[in-house]
Amino acid sequence: MFACALVSLAVPAAAQEQTLVVPEPPAEKEPATALPDVTVSAPEPRYVAPTTRDRVGRIWAPVLINGEGPFRLVLDTGASRSAIIPKVAEALKLPIAVDSVRLRGVTGTAVASSIKVDTLEVGELILQGTRMPIVTDVFGGADGVLGAEGLGDKRITIDFRNDEITVIRSHRQPPPMGFLALPFVLKKNRGMRIAVTVGGVRAIGVVDTGAQMTVGNLALREALARRRKEAEAAGDAVIGVTQDIQYADRARISSLYAGDLLVRNADIMFADLHIFEHWKLISKPAVLIGMDILGVLDTLILDYRRSELQIKTLH
Repeated sequence: MFACALVSLAVPAAAQEQTLVVPEPPAEKEPATALPDVTVSAPEPRYVAPTTRDRVGRIWAPVLINGEGPFRLVLDTGASRSAIIPKVAEALKLPIAVDSVRLRGVTGTAVASSIKVDTLEVGELILQGTRMPIVTDVFGGADGVLGAEGLGDKRITIDFRNDEITVIRSHRQPPPMGFLALPFVLKKNRGMRIAVTVGGVRAIGVVDTGAQMTVGNLALREALARRRKEAEAAGDAVIGVTQDIQYADRARISSLYAGDLLVRNADIMFADLHIFEHWKLISKPAVLIGMDILGVLDTLILDYRRSELQIKTLH
């Protein structure tokens, strides 16, 4: 059974056996609600915030809230807004609006309380007058999540080798020498999407730095089963921040291509996650790409103005 802060899957030991190379690529309305709808997706952590690693593999950013902190928030490209855990809300001593937002996690939805903060700052990102949901404390030591709000003109550099993260304004810089470029499409409440090929099946990849492990939808599992190349393993439970439980199967995938990037022998989960329905990704093969794959890179740059991932692999 896996506990999930919004997305939380423990990384199995087998995942460490995956290899990453750079070869030639293969040829080939939500109903209205009275409450604001906030998507958050994250859980047990590991990489980056200055000189700090967590236990599992996610990116921590040092964030000032109303000038206090810094608080350690997990960078979550799948979240529409930043969120904090109860102890941070208590430390800030701000009025709490009870049951004021609808929180959407990977496994379900729930009504959550929130606080309104005057400022949220990290690097060159400064948000003013933003409302932050208060979420369950399931982050393995982190204080919440840093969502995509306000990042539309930013460039985030995550140096996994040196455990550093920088957030600056993008000037549409091209990839540095030695980096690969992967274009992404970003739509509100639909995730950061890239084109991928998983085990020979073309699919939509959703880059989610808040997820510990990579998860495919059932349409992808069925497509892979028809090819009869990927064998399934034992099942596990996924528990979201909303306390909903969904079950998943795990399989070893021979290859996952994204542009010129190739990951071999990755273990991924398959589940009918609630978030796939929200993203309108039920009928098409799709995969949520988590930190078990992203975390084996040397450096990852998210340039929101260029709509581009810039990637440097380990040598």
